[in-house]
Amino acid sequence: MTITIDITPEVQAALARQAAAQGREVESYAASLLEVAVQLPAAHPAPLPDAPPAKDIVELFAPLRGLNLDFGRNPSCGRPVDL
Repeated sequence: MTITIDITPEVQAALARQAAAQGREVESYAASLLEVAVQLPAAHPAPLPDAPPAKDIVELFAPLRGLNLDFGRNPSCGRPVDL
């Protein structure tokens, strides 16, 4: 398929610089940008019917490579309080 688009000289120059930085021709680089732009977001994988439910939030998000959250307690017990 052939598509013709009108772009400003500034956009054309930037596209040429980016393509050259990757060692590619402008046409193939622009086509790859369009391919990336039209990719549909991946659907969340449905859990397997035999899979047990997650025990905690860390296990729930493990398939997504974790949350990068620290669920540890603060070792500081704070200031003493006079009651």
